[in-house]
Amino acid sequence: MNEHLLEVHDLAKSFPGTRGRAPTPVLRGISLAVARGEFLAVVGPSGSGKSTLLYCMAGLEPPTTGTVALLGQPVGRLGRQAQARLRRNHVGFVFQTYNLIPSLTAWENVALPARLARRKISRRQIGQALETVGLGDRADHKPAMLSGGQQQRVAIARVLAVRPDIVFADEPTGALDTASGNQVLNLLREAATDGRSVVMVTHDLQAAARCDRVLVLRDGVIHRELLRPTADEVFDAVAHAETRVV
Repeated sequence: MNEHLLEVHDLAKSFPGTRGRAPTPVLRGISLAVARGEFLAVVGPSGSGKSTLLYCMAGLEPPTTGTVALLGQPVGRLGRQAQARLRRNHVGFVFQTYNLIPSLTAWENVALPARLARRKISRRQIGQALETVGLGDRADHKPAMLSGGQQQRVAIARVLAVRPDIVFADEPTGALDTASGNQVLNLLREAATDGRSVVMVTHDLQAAARCDRVLVLRDGVIHRELLRPTADEVFDAVAHAETRVV
């Protein structure tokens, strides 16, 4: 069994220029690997390429050059249907905007991905996922009846219910208060177990310090790598990236 769930080699991403301008480089040759059971945070100044990197690693955005391998499968060599099947069966994504269906209850939102993928999921599994995030008594509530923190926890329950091998989380605490944010981080921490991994992009440096490893991006490259850092170490690394003289 490969000890790495995700391997990225020399990844670069540029966006087309407008009105005859040259393409804009966002990622500039990034290589990394994510081990089984690892909780990895990606931090850095605004515009450093964090979210673009996350979307490329998750197979939601094609890189300009370089390779991404999920569970040993090179994503770029797969057809669209095979890529979709790989994500559906092995990848979970937690968005900052929750992406819940307004007309569905919490229970129905959690059940939806498995049903769309035609995967068997029992009522017990759905109920257990909602219980895990502390919302067993809100199963029949629609998103409009839930707070932002509760909606984010439903979004995480939706991921937990299908037990993906790797979870990508884009600013999962960005719109939450401190208490709700801590609950979400605890859930993500627990998800990085039993050979499963979590990759999180965040501006919350305290949250990043709770991870096993932190990558600090600057100008589309990995500026620093920190192993089990303190919050002060993360703050110092990001401050150095932000104050670099160009």
